[in-house]
Amino acid sequence: MTIQPSIGTPVSRVDGAMKVTGHALYAGEHQARGLLYGVVVSAAVARGRIASIDASRARRTEGVVEVLTHENRPQVPWFDMEEGGSADTTKPPFRILRDDDILFSGQPIALVVGTSFEAARRGAMLVTASYEKADHNTCLDAALAHRYTPEKKKKNNTIKGDVATASAQAAAKIEQRYRLAMEQHHPMEMHATTVEWHGDGTVTVYDKNQGSQNAQEQLAQAFGYDSDTLKVLNSYVGGAFGSGLRPAYQAYLAMLAAIMLKRSVRVTLTRQQMFTHVHRPACIEDIILACDGESKLTAIALKATTSTSQFETYTENIIGWGPTAYPCANLRLDYGVAAIDTPTPGNMRAPGAATGMNLFEIAMDELAYAKGIDPLALRQANYSDMHGLTGLPYTSKALMDAYREGAERFGWRERNREPRSMRAGAELMGWGMATGIWDALVLKASARATLDERGILTIASAASDIGTGTYTIMAQIAAGALGLPLERIQVSIGDSTLPPAALEGGSSMATSMGAAVDRACGKLAKRLFDTVAQAKDSPLGIVRFDEVEFCEGRMRVIEDPARFIDLRDIVALSGASSMNCEASIDPKKDSTNSKAKNTHAAVFAEVRVDQELGIVRVTRLTLAVAAGRIINPKTARSQILGGAVMGIGMALQEKSLFDHRLGRIMNHSLAEYHIPCNADVYDIDVVFVEEPDSEMSPLGVKGVGEIGIVGTAAAIANAVYHATGKRVRELPITLDMLL
Repeated sequence: MTIQPSIGTPVSRVDGAMKVTGHALYAGEHQARGLLYGVVVSAAVARGRIASIDASRARRTEGVVEVLTHENRPQVPWFDMEEGGSADTTKPPFRILRDDDILFSGQPIALVVGTSFEAARRGAMLVTASYEKADHNTCLDAALAHRYTPEKKKKNNTIKGDVATASAQAAAKIEQRYRLAMEQHHPMEMHATTVEWHGDGTVTVYDKNQGSQNAQEQLAQAFGYDSDTLKVLNSYVGGAFGSGLRPAYQAYLAMLAAIMLKRSVRVTLTRQQMFTHVHRPACIEDIILACDGESKLTAIALKATTSTSQFETYTENIIGWGPTAYPCANLRLDYGVAAIDTPTPGNMRAPGAATGMNLFEIAMDELAYAKGIDPLALRQANYSDMHGLTGLPYTSKALMDAYREGAERFGWRERNREPRSMRAGAELMGWGMATGIWDALVLKASARATLDERGILTIASAASDIGTGTYTIMAQIAAGALGLPLERIQVSIGDSTLPPAALEGGSSMATSMGAAVDRACGKLAKRLFDTVAQAKDSPLGIVRFDEVEFCEGRMRVIEDPARFIDLRDIVALSGASSMNCEASIDPKKDSTNSKAKNTHAAVFAEVRVDQELGIVRVTRLTLAVAAGRIINPKTARSQILGGAVMGIGMALQEKSLFDHRLGRIMNHSLAEYHIPCNADVYDIDVVFVEEPDSEMSPLGVKGVGEIGIVGTAAAIANAVYHATGKRVRELPITLDMLL
């Protein structure tokens, strides 16, 4: 029998075989009787109204069943709702096909439904529309004059001390403007929804999202269903990282079509249409940093503006990260948004921190050079065990260890401080570093553990796995708790009818769901013990619960392993076919609010720059991560690698290129919207720093999904400066900026 893994063991993904053999079905792959296919028709202008729309040729196309537009779509509660959506917004969300208004380029104006995808696509090409155009703006710079601070963000705009005086008296100071370009979500799986119409007043919705119950709540409310009549399944999700926190527009279109036609309908977005919904907003940030003779920060002034849409106000925490990491007596923090004619932005891996902390860390590097101090030494000089904004101590903070271990692994002490002083053959070589920080979160979560007469343990929850390894860590925790091999663990997730779970996001799933699984298994273990203890002629004799252990599919006496009983026999002893227990985690009870909770990282980067072509290669990355207890080092390392690769994209490649005359993104394909590929990724070294943390969460876990991207782009940008001597304050750094 295979020995069960324990927490901290590197375990391969339990769902890996299902995925590589194609047995794992995604939202756009589920079959249904009489399934119809929908293809979206997108608006060709950035703002205005539809003067006329002609779908007559499409309707005459063989295989086309119907064309939905604002003129003929069914009336549902969604069109009359005043609120909706779980994005961080303060205005009502846009409702597709509600009327003839056009609010952004690529907005859906019709859905062509056919008996095959090919028929629907042919029909979609034949739908024509004329527009009354209105003035539009897709440039954040041009919108700055209309910048505003949403009411709920005004409390974060802080003035403390005297920034002007501290800056005037500083030993070193920098004052510059920094920028991040708009980035797009491009998971491997495009957003898709399959609505299965049962004909009895119920529907099953297979949807790409990060929370089946959240999607269920929003879709049920929008279309007049409830939790008993509308079920959402998202068993497998091919990447999301914020793009699936609320249902994307294809889910609403698929539901509209299903209701109108009383048929099952599937709608899958194209790669080009993935540019027409949630994205990371563009950011412009003015930063002032000043320090004294001891390199201690004496002034921080941040004024950040991110883009939002005209119809929703989406906000992020941009300005809070630097002052959190480095306490400072004199602060001036100002955050606002400016509306442009695009879809509403949304969360994208480490929302807010990936923007705000990366730009702040480039400024910190610039201050280090202004002061004449090593960039790592500047961070160490400003290290604190207290949260910079709240003044609270941390549950744990091993950032200083991360600095030390990361620098040692990277070889930072060999760095020549002068820019353009290091070479690798004909290329300039640069070394840079940065600090990463992210929130450690515990959210409400529940899990059910069921042991059947075959000795199979099933863990069930509505939790999601967006590729982060939820299946694996849930199985691993359960296996360790009840002493079972992984092959006897089944995990059932991604079903809105299962015990409740919060959205998969914010690096909270392992922290929250992991603790719920452990607690449910603990309750089941006690019930198993009680069943044996109450039986006549117990093979264990008279023992206490703390005198037994669960190992190799048995419950046995610790001091006398020969006294044992197989778990299958305990189920039989109970007289039932299975035994189950359910448990929950509540952050109000199971995590402290009296201390700060964060993950941290120290990121070191090596780049090589072709002097003639300006091409930058990131040849080495070292990320030393302090994220509490690591459940599975193998899948955790994979998460850090993914974040680091996204950081390479942020630093050097990812940018939405607009033709502002048309209000349209021009590089709307993966041929032109560049993301790192295999040839762009060299050596990435991940170090997990020891950081026990019993106060953060019941298992001491903090989560690793976001922290890998925070600081990585800054470390690369800082390395580019060290290599070239040219400071670029805009991400991504493209070769034209270096020539």
